[in-house]
Amino acid sequence: MTMASGRRPGTSGGAGRGAAGGRGAGAGGSAKGGRGAGTGRSSGSGSSGRSSSARSSGGRPDSRERFGGSGGGKRGVGGGAGRTGAVRRDGAPAPKPEKDLGGEQVEGRQAVRELLIAGRRRVRELWIATELEESEVVGDIIDIAHSQRVQITDVNRKRLDMAARSEAPQGVIAWAAPLPETPFEELIKRRPGKVPFIVAVDGVTDPGNLGAILRSADGAGVSGVVLPKHRAVHVTPTVAKAAAGAVEHVPMSLVAGLPNALQRMRDAGIWVVGLDDGGDRNLFELGDLAAEGICLVLGAEGAGLSRLVRERCDVIVHIPMRGRLSSLNVSAAAALAVFEVARHR
Repeated sequence: MTMASGRRPGTSGGAGRGAAGGRGAGAGGSAKGGRGAGTGRSSGSGSSGRSSSARSSGGRPDSRERFGGSGGGKRGVGGGAGRTGAVRRDGAPAPKPEKDLGGEQVEGRQAVRELLIAGRRRVRELWIATELEESEVVGDIIDIAHSQRVQITDVNRKRLDMAARSEAPQGVIAWAAPLPETPFEELIKRRPGKVPFIVAVDGVTDPGNLGAILRSADGAGVSGVVLPKHRAVHVTPTVAKAAAGAVEHVPMSLVAGLPNALQRMRDAGIWVVGLDDGGDRNLFELGDLAAEGICLVLGAEGAGLSRLVRERCDVIVHIPMRGRLSSLNVSAAAALAVFEVARHR
């Protein structure tokens, strides 16, 4: 059955569960960066006869201070218990800081190389494990970092792994400015010769899944990704590593309420298509609709699309399953869906 574009269908409902959780991978790639001369490498607490050098003032604190390990320096002045949070002069608790995309700590060779190549944000420091074997990717990272005058510090593998927040940092960690957020209005704006192709994520909490979704989104030419500010994972080191650098290239926007954001897309003439295994239409029957302005909505692991999000969808589609299982995990379903839309463009 082919869905023809034109008059918007009514709001679709129905029960169903979304793609289940798990880890998936999409397509991605990288380009090599330029090589140039710049600052040298400073050594930290390392091995192989490398001596420890003093850290420059204004640099990133020692990992023992950042991650709560024991150190020789004093942690505070005076005795007694200190305050656990900021308090205003009137005694009321200070407001919580606004959530952002994150992405300050980037781990993994591919993710760090893409961070440097993209050049969208300032990289403050780069750690390289002293025991790391030389490779083409590591050589690129060092050369690009030199050309951008990024401070490079050699540290032993144990210290680097203690500072890491992902399972396998691959001997490379970078600290950078937070990822810039793209205003929601920019994502839904129509441009000459290019219609919006958006992915919205409804409550995905697994960082490996979000990273894989972003990697597939980049490969399929998605113009932007919408993430809820609350009850959803943002860009952690695990997300950045799983995305293999896609976080540096895919525009992302945070919204306070996803149902309201979907309604605004509909008002802007963008078709909102939910992906759920209880959908009454086949993903591969989108037809001409896939070539128009479209937003694919992906549900949370296990729970699927929330009720309010489902009510804002113009149509809900499913992926036909031929085996005994009823669904794919959300990242695998996302890969199929975004490349199916890309096939019509």
